[in-house]
Amino acid sequence: MIRPRRSALYMPGSNARALEKARSLAADAVIFDLEDAVAPDAKVLAREQVCAAVRAGGYGPREVVIRVNGLATEWGRDDIKAAAAARPDAVLIPKVSNAVQVAEADQVLNAHGATSTRLWAMMETPLAMLQAAEIASAARTTGLSVFVMGTNDLAKETRARLLPGRAAMLPWLMTCVAAARAYGIEILDGVWNNFADEVGFRAECEQGRDLGMDGKTLIHPNQLAVCNEIFAPGEAEVAWARKVVEAFDVPENANKGALQLDGKMVERLHADMARHTLRVADAIAARAV
Repeated sequence: MIRPRRSALYMPGSNARALEKARSLAADAVIFDLEDAVAPDAKVLAREQVCAAVRAGGYGPREVVIRVNGLATEWGRDDIKAAAAARPDAVLIPKVSNAVQVAEADQVLNAHGATSTRLWAMMETPLAMLQAAEIASAARTTGLSVFVMGTNDLAKETRARLLPGRAAMLPWLMTCVAAARAYGIEILDGVWNNFADEVGFRAECEQGRDLGMDGKTLIHPNQLAVCNEIFAPGEAEVAWARKVVEAFDVPENANKGALQLDGKMVERLHADMARHTLRVADAIAARAV
């Protein structure tokens, strides 16, 4: 079953008002952050607030994700244990650089009974870029289901500049897209920092969509509407997908590998792509009900 992940909004776990507001926002996913957005002296309180909010529920169709601190930190293991008890939809592991880290987090979750809680992995280190396929392969034996690009940390660690068009990032973005698709997991683009620049944000959303991303991580609720629009199939795209599927579903075309449709050659791979488009559109429509 496809779950829409057009928009995933980070919200600081230390901000109780933000945790409450998340219940009414048009985000496909909310990521309650215990890591970067929380000062060291507020980590424990943030953990308690976030887990209490998740247990209380009320987030409707939104996917609820807790970003924990890394397992190598003094808070990481306790974060995962607390998250396991709260039962979010997923736990987001930061600074993942190899498959062993994914397996370790998965073992902690399973040891505390959270067998249905999925794992998301932050792809934000140079080693992660070099070992993306190995990390994605952990999906075969763990609950790993989503890659999240951490472009700010990547820029910091590599000294690459985050400029319009993201030329320096493109090899890494596409490496992670390929790794994710090879092992059947989804992938979310990194954040756009200047939330007041809607033109630039729209352009980067369109770029991420065209690169094959399933959605984008966000830092401000004002980014939700544009993001949801761009990462959803448009009306024309859905209409064409339906036409392609219907053409191949005609009995006399059952054994054909390619067809002419409105002056275009379409193959069975296009029908597969069209069916995916329709599944995404149906999932988004169901979420809106």
